[in-house]
Amino acid sequence: MAKMEDDAKHRVQNLDAGIPLKRAEGLVLVMDTPKGRGVFASKDIPGRTVLEVSPVLVLDPVENEEHVKKTMLFNYTYNWPYTPPAGANTQGVKAPTTTQAVILGLGSMFNHSTMHQNVGWDRDVKNLLVTYITLRDIKAGEELCISYGQRLTFKDKDEEEPETGSEDWADALAIIDLID
Repeated sequence: MAKMEDDAKHRVQNLDAGIPLKRAEGLVLVMDTPKGRGVFASKDIPGRTVLEVSPVLVLDPVENEEHVKKTMLFNYTYNWPYTPPAGANTQGVKAPTTTQAVILGLGSMFNHSTMHQNVGWDRDVKNLLVTYITLRDIKAGEELCISYGQRLTFKDKDEEEPETGSEDWADALAIIDLID
């Protein structure tokens, strides 16, 4: 009996040290959009609302390069800072500083939009979490989109083409892809 009580106390202590995971109400996954699957609001959501706290699975850089890059899963990964495990033998080769990570939960289901991004995300490297927050008020029926950054491997379906003959420099600059 005492062992069971000790086990129960141990579980409660672990729960107290845990990190709460969160998902806002009013999120739905739509399976067939012009972009594939996507996350939509089923009700109005105020700006600065935490939509989700998603756990992260960091991929080993070698496994990512040799295996994951060759699969569909690679299209759903995020760049993630990488620190080799303590005592890892890199055999004189400089270890990579970034790898890929799989964001669990709805994290990898948010589609990209440069023009209509309405969700931001914050990476918590220490706790292996990503927090998604609305950047403005969201209306019911609206797709929730993040920015994947500037180095896209696909054409942004939301990208607006500038009007032909437009003399607005902002329109012209919007279509130039800057190379670092």
